[in-house]
Amino acid sequence: MGRATETAQMIQDAERAEGNADVWGFVWQGNSYEGLTCDALEWIKSSGGGQIVEADGTISVNDENAAAALELAASWPGSISPEGVLSYQEEEARGVWQTGNAVFMRNWPYAYALGNGSDSAVAGMFDVAPLPSGQGHGESAATLGGWNVVVSKYSESQDAAISLAVYLAGAEAQKTRALNESNLPTIISLYDDADIAEQQPIIPRWKDVFLQAVPRPSAPTRQDYNEVSTLFFTSVHSVLSGEASAEDALADLEMDLEDLLDK
Repeated sequence: MGRATETAQMIQDAERAEGNADVWGFVWQGNSYEGLTCDALEWIKSSGGGQIVEADGTISVNDENAAAALELAASWPGSISPEGVLSYQEEEARGVWQTGNAVFMRNWPYAYALGNGSDSAVAGMFDVAPLPSGQGHGESAATLGGWNVVVSKYSESQDAAISLAVYLAGAEAQKTRALNESNLPTIISLYDDADIAEQQPIIPRWKDVFLQAVPRPSAPTRQDYNEVSTLFFTSVHSVLSGEASAEDALADLEMDLEDLLDK
């Protein structure tokens, strides 16, 4: 991530020297909400700092690589990112980038289709790449998202609801969403589909990223995940806003997670 930071700064400086005073090097999701959990998990995991709580329940977040990743991210607001990034969610980041005022953006695949829309200032002028790694760690990490379909056990029309859920999870519906909205399929064979490759060339390149995606720690934390995430993104935001050092914030977070998960 350090090299990517330097590249963003170099391009931003060059653009501003040419009179583009509004350009920023990097926009992302810095608000204190679930999106920041996604972003910060990527920074930490791709820097060799674990994934907050490991699959076996081990709390791993109080890690020197994780702290270094957050300290680097804390240097971005006001340098390669606007100060206001600390209140950005997905659409605020996209708004800056899609008007041509950001070099790099971290976002979800939906932004690819919108970025190539008829009202976009950057249509046909950008590409997509795996997120950078850091601390000498060689593997990128992308937080696993998803569109989950469930049927309530209280439904009075369970047969119809199950039929719809099965259809939405099937190849036909997933291909339609991939073509129309650049949503990533869960069916691996669709990454090799010729129609998808022609209309959404981003998707075939996502196959390896998808297979290496990192899940948020909902499985090991189960019913406590929402509180785990809230503790995490609140702690990360305190580092990004300069209220706490990464070392102190992660040490406190570890204790808070221990109290929560050992109850």
